[in-house]
Amino acid sequence: MEIMTEVVILGAGYAGLRALGVLQKSKEDIHVTLVDRNDYHYEAADLHEVAAGTQDQERILFDINDVVKNDKTTFIKGNVVNINREQKVVEVSDQPELHYDYLIVALGFVSESFGIPGVDENALSMVDVDQALNIRKHLEDQMAEYTRTQDEEHLKIIVCGMGFTGFELVGALVEAKPTLAKLAGVSPEKIKIVTVEASTHLLPMFPEKLADYGTKQLVAWGVEMLNGKMIKAIKPDTVVYQDSEDKNDLAEVTAKTIIWTTGVRGSKVMTDAGFAEKRGRVLVNKDLTDPDFSDVFIVGDVAAAMDEASGRPFPTTAQIALVMGHLAAENIIHKVNGEATKEFAFKSLGTVASIGNAHAFGLVGKTTVKGYLASVAKKGIMDKSLLETGGFKEVLSKGRFDFYH
Repeated sequence: MEIMTEVVILGAGYAGLRALGVLQKSKEDIHVTLVDRNDYHYEAADLHEVAAGTQDQERILFDINDVVKNDKTTFIKGNVVNINREQKVVEVSDQPELHYDYLIVALGFVSESFGIPGVDENALSMVDVDQALNIRKHLEDQMAEYTRTQDEEHLKIIVCGMGFTGFELVGALVEAKPTLAKLAGVSPEKIKIVTVEASTHLLPMFPEKLADYGTKQLVAWGVEMLNGKMIKAIKPDTVVYQDSEDKNDLAEVTAKTIIWTTGVRGSKVMTDAGFAEKRGRVLVNKDLTDPDFSDVFIVGDVAAAMDEASGRPFPTTAQIALVMGHLAAENIIHKVNGEATKEFAFKSLGTVASIGNAHAFGLVGKTTVKGYLASVAKKGIMDKSLLETGGFKEVLSKGRFDFYH
C-alpha cells in the first residue's frame, strides 16, 4: 500500500489556487490541505474597482469550495499563526496542527508604511476586499457629509502612491466621479482627485512614452498629480510631503479621504516564522524552494525570484504568481516521483493598466495598446487569470465580457 503524500498550501490567492488546480489533476497519491483566512478567493487585481464603487465585490470573488475536489483536498478556513519548518508543522488558528510532506507558502501581501508616521492611523489601505469596501463606504459617507456641511474637503480624494495599483485606482475614481457627485448633489468636476508620488518616473515597467500617455490622460481628466514629492507624514486629513530637494521644504495637501497605495510587503508570517526574508519576501532557489528547506516552496507575493536579465527580482504580479503556483505544484509531483525539479522561467504575455472600464494602456507582448482596445485586452487578461484559478464555471459567471460598457 502506497503512503499518501501530504501537501499543505497556505493561501488561496492566484499562486495557491493555481497550485491546487495542478495537484488536483495529478494522478499521484497526494492529499492537499488548503488554508486561507477567507472562504472565498478574490481577484486582487480588481480591488480598485470595488474601492471606487465601479464594480460590486461579488463580481471579483468566488467560493473556494467551488474549486475544491473533496476526494483530493481538504479546505480549512483559518489564519496561519506559525510555520515550523524543522518539525514540518503549520499552526492555524482554532485548528489542530497540520503536518506536511511538502509545503507551498502562497501567503499574500499586507500594506507597507515604510515607517512613515501616521499612515496606519490616518490613511485607508486597499489590500483585501474588506478594505476596498471600507474605502467605498468612506467615500459615500464623505459625499453625504458634504450635503450637511458644504465643506468641499469632503469632496477631495488624495491617493498616495502612483505605482500600478495607484494608477488603476485613480482611473476608477475618475470614472466614479459622476456617481459620487450625484450623492453629494454637485457636478462631477467638483470631485477633486490629487495624487502624491515620490518618483518623477512613473510606471517603470512601461516604455517612458507609454507611461507618459497614461499620466497625460489622468491630467486631462482633471487629476492633480504631485510627482517627485516624497511623503513625510500623514496627519488627520493631511498629507505632508517634501516639496523640493531641501529636506526642510515641507508642504501639505488636505482632504477628508486619504488612500494609501504606496507599497506592500509579504505576509508578516514570513518574518514571525524566521524565514530569510526582506520585506516579507524570500529570495527563493531557481526551482522556487526555500533556500533553507527543500520541501518548502515559496510563491506569489512572499517570493522573490531573480530575473537574470534585469538582475532584480520579478515584480509581484498575478501573471507571475500563476506561473509560480503551476511550477511549484509540478515540482512537488517531480519530487514525489523521484525526478529532478524544473527551474522557474517567466515570459510576460503583456502588462496592461486600466484607467476606467473602457480605457487602458500597456503592452500585449511587445505591442503597445491604448484606449478602448487596450481595455478589451485588459479584460481578456483578467478572464485568463480567472480561468486559471477558478476554471470555466467561474469565467462564465464572473468573467469580464462588458467590452462595450
